[in-house]
Amino acid sequence: MELGPIGIWSAALRYGDRGEAGAAARELEELGFGTLWVPGGAGGDIFSAVGALLEATTRVTVATGIVNLWMHTAAETAAEHARLTRAHPDRFLLGLGVSHAPLVDAQAPGRYRAPLAAMSQYLDELDAAVPPVPTPERALAALGPRMLGMARDRSRGAHPYLVTPDHTHQARAVLGDGPLLAPEQAVVLDADATTAREVARAHLAIYLGLPNYVNNLRRLGFDEPDVQDGGSDRLVDGLVAWGDETAIAQRVADHRAAGADHVCLQVLSTDLRALNRPAWRALAGALVS
Repeated sequence: MELGPIGIWSAALRYGDRGEAGAAARELEELGFGTLWVPGGAGGDIFSAVGALLEATTRVTVATGIVNLWMHTAAETAAEHARLTRAHPDRFLLGLGVSHAPLVDAQAPGRYRAPLAAMSQYLDELDAAVPPVPTPERALAALGPRMLGMARDRSRGAHPYLVTPDHTHQARAVLGDGPLLAPEQAVVLDADATTAREVARAHLAIYLGLPNYVNNLRRLGFDEPDVQDGGSDRLVDGLVAWGDETAIAQRVADHRAAGADHVCLQVLSTDLRALNRPAWRALAGALVS
């Protein structure tokens, strides 16, 4: 399975009109992006969306960022993985994650507990499934050192979300050489600081209310004022790369220099669920050889 150096992370590829998403996926493949990432933290029928993207394309890898383990049993996930990989060998990367207590417990209070142990048990069940989910065909959403260690030892590697190049450097130190490191990077293709930061803050609003992310930001050196009132400019600029194609390319280069194998770009706009095809074309010209 080849991920390529650059991918696209897009909610619209999952939640948008299925025909339009398929057409966009085909164009992204033609533009040279190696992997298409779709979100799954809210649960629901993520696997049919993955299947539709695989059907619409011929070469590109499709990855989940992420399948929420509290909302899909390991038996269901293993069966869907087997179905998709039979039809599309070497093109589906199963990204798994523990999500966040406020989101998980909103549907079933008290369900979110002992996330590291829950992930370990889930991986045990994927190993024991018939057929099992092979280690090279799964990756873990990982921010802290213990989950990064599990990603290193029990999967292809890590898919950190909402991180900086400094985190990429720290993650590579935990993973060591070899395991996949595929950070997500949000970007705004806009050189105006005011409007770019407005878009970025709208994107960050939900995440700054989730303890897992806020705790990780504190580990990265951001303090309490940084995460209050929509985020300081320092925080916003650290998490969301904005500017022209050259500025975005520099942030990707920073991740690559810090140890990333693959960077998946989430292009933001005023419509957070838009298929940002003009921006994807512009970035392909700057980033995809």
